Amino acid sequence: MSQIALDDVVRRVHDLPSLPAVVAELLVSMEQDDVDLHYLAGRIALDQALTAKTLRLANSSFYGMPSKVTSIQQAMSVLGLHSVRTLVTACGVIGAVPPASGPALDFDAFWRHGIATAVWARALARHLRQSPDTAFTAGLLHNLGTLVLATRFPDEYAAVPAWRAEHEDASVADAELAVFGVDHTQAGSALAAYWKFPPAIQDAISHQRDDNATGLALAIGLAHLLAEPSDASEAQREHAWHTLALDDEQRQQLSASCPVMVNDMCQILVN
Repeated sequence: MSQIALDDVVRRVHDLPSLPAVVAELLVSMEQDDVDLHYLAGRIALDQALTAKTLRLANSSFYGMPSKVTSIQQAMSVLGLHSVRTLVTACGVIGAVPPASGPALDFDAFWRHGIATAVWARALARHLRQSPDTAFTAGLLHNLGTLVLATRFPDEYAAVPAWRAEHEDASVADAELAVFGVDHTQAGSALAAYWKFPPAIQDAISHQRDDNATGLALAIGLAHLLAEPSDASEAQREHAWHTLALDDEQRQQLSASCPVMVNDMCQILVN
């Protein structure tokens, strides 16, 4: 089977839609020290669909607000720029790539896994001394390369599940490497660069599967294992818990709270 060069993948990445303009502005604001919150709130509010979803997220169990948030300006005041930027970016990214025809990728399942990893990454971030909001965004984007490969190379991607079926215990990344010569971490980092996400997020996507991953990459690697029990062996999950060095009470608390938040976010972002 002929394989695809990373250069080809990068070229196809540029065929993907751009992010909504306001999301692109918010990403630029990550690198700025002085940000006009009133201006950004006004820009977000111009996109009614984005605003509606962001406010629903702000009022979900994800933040557990004591009173209802009714405007982007209020959300900025109560939650802060970082949290609002995270929520708007999540809405924008999920809406940016339309579902492709064909059976290669189950879009709902794909985004549910991305949201689950994002929620777990945010919850684990403080234990790993990482920014919760950055960890959430990196977790949401961690499998973005799968989206690139499945939507830009649908015929070839159809061979990925078939390859896995023939190779017991093989991961999706193993199958992608066998079929394409690149895997979703490389393709995802290329898309994150094209969409101008910060270098730290690009690097975390690239290195999430490394045995010696640290920082943000470690956070999303562990979140991936704990978010989807069916995707990881018992030994892998136990190793993830051991790496985090959490006590039984902390483990139980995360195991109880994260699935509830995942369900709430999926109701808003995927349904």
